[in-house]
Parts: sequence; structure tokens; C-alpha cells
Amino acid sequence: MLNRLQKLWLHPDIIFRCTEQYREQQKCLDILHKFSYRMITERRAIIQAGHTKSGMQVDANNNSDATEPQHSSTGRKQLAFLDLLIEASDGGRVLSDTDIREEVDTFILGGHDTTATSISWTLFLLGTEPSIQAKAVQEIEHVMGGDTDRWPTMRELNEMRYLEACIKEALRLYPSIPIIGRRLTEDVQLAENVLPAGTNAVIVVYQLHRDPTVFPNPERFNPEHFLSDATNVTSKKPRHPFAYIPFSAGPRNCIGQKFGALEAKAVLVSVLRRYRVEAVDRREDLTLYGELVLRSKGGLKIRITKRK
Repeated sequence: MLNRLQKLWLHPDIIFRCTEQYREQQKCLDILHKFSYRMITERRAIIQAGHTKSGMQVDANNNSDATEPQHSSTGRKQLAFLDLLIEASDGGRVLSDTDIREEVDTFILGGHDTTATSISWTLFLLGTEPSIQAKAVQEIEHVMGGDTDRWPTMRELNEMRYLEACIKEALRLYPSIPIIGRRLTEDVQLAENVLPAGTNAVIVVYQLHRDPTVFPNPERFNPEHFLSDATNVTSKKPRHPFAYIPFSAGPRNCIGQKFGALEAKAVLVSVLRRYRVEAVDRREDLTLYGELVLRSKGGLKIRITKRK
């Protein structure tokens, strides 16, 4: 995919379909799509057969005892994501199997690499700033009462505002997806120019997040950017909602952003309350490259020491 993006002559489908890369891509897509369709078919069969209710899970031994459906704090039953899509499909009248498969693919492909990348960058940046790391650990210990032998609850995760700000700041400096593309559905006025509908537009998130009028001293790792009032430095007006878009924005934003953020926070809590993290390399010595997600050549090297 990246190779095709970088070579303009491969953009037209009529040319790309004649290449070996296209045939290899189709083989990979065929494997992925068969897996996703199988998940959808099996889950729909279970629901229709009445072997389980929406939101319930049958244990690995096909035991008739199923876990109770989860409920939110308001008492409403929470459906599993795939169950929700199948229910919303209305027998294919609202969502086709292809529509559902595309969302399932998004979770499979986008739900691990991006989160792992954000966790890596957050740990690395905390390793460059011991005082910020100490403050995050202090918050974790305060919220969890010094108990290091259990996972945090959802309520406790939501109380960790400073750690959340650290993650957001890491995503500002090193967004997992540094560049996103969009095809304009209508004409867009951009300064004195008009971009016509149908134009392919590229948004460089990495650069957008470094606007000094929005984020003072933009190269500095400073979680306070997300703790104080979100205002524009120049105009003193509230920060534009699209000035910070690590998960994209609008109708095509990341469907799993809330889950991914909580997942990253849970992993960081588990690591930080047990280990002290120290960055081995300096930020200015890193060589960045985009392989769909933002990485550093040679990886991000950190040193960990068990906390006493």
C-alpha cells in the first residue's frame, strides 16, 4: 500500500492491477475477508439459534451456562460490538455483510498496532522526563491506594486525569497515524482558493499538532496542554476542535478511539506502578518514518528498573 502511494504511476487501478503487488494484495485481503465473514456468520447463527442473548458470551466448552450481559452505570445492557452491528443491520436492509465486515476489519487492523505505538511513545517520552513520570506514578498510587496486585477498575482509570494528559500529549507529538487522506465530497474554500469536490486531500497530523499558536513551545513534552483551558495562544479563543486530531475527526474518525485510549491507559498503569522507565536515546537523535503508523528506525529503546 505504501509503495503504491509513493509511486504516482501505480495510482490508476488499470495499471496497478497488472502488477505482482496487486496479486499479493488480493491474496492477503482474501485471507482477511474470509476470517471476518466467518466471524459474522458464526455470530449471527448463534444469535438466531438462541444459544446466547445479545451481549452474552458462551464459554469455551459450549457450556449452557453463559455469563450475564454487562450493564452500564445507568443500568442499560451493553451489547458486544459485533452484536450491535448485526442487530443494526436489520437483516441486510440497513447494513450489508460487506458494511459489517469493513467495520470488523477496522477493529482487527487498527485496534492493535496504533494502540501499541501510542503506548511505546508514551513510555519513551515519560522516560525522557523523570519529573512528569513521577507525577503520573504518584497519581496512580493515590487513585489505587498503593495496591499493585490488581488491575484498575474503569472508575479508577477515569480518575487518572494526569496520565490521560500524558497519553494525549504523546499522541500530539507522535500521532500513531501521522498522515490521513480524505476525498472531498463538496467544494471547500481554503483561503483564496477553492478545492473542488472529488479532490484527494492529505492532512499532515504530525505538523498540525505543532502549531505554536495552539500549543506553546510545541516540541516540548508538556501534559499541561491538556489540563489547562484549551485556548488558542494568539487569539485567546477556545482551541479549535480540529486542532488536535490523533484519531482523525468527523464522520470518518476512529471508531475505537475510546476503547484504544482506555486500553493504553490500563497497560501504562500496569507498567508504571511496577517499573521506573528511562529513555536510552534522545528525542533529537531519533529518525522517524511512517509505515502506516509512526515509528522510529531502530525502535524506541528504554531502560526499566523495578520499583521498590
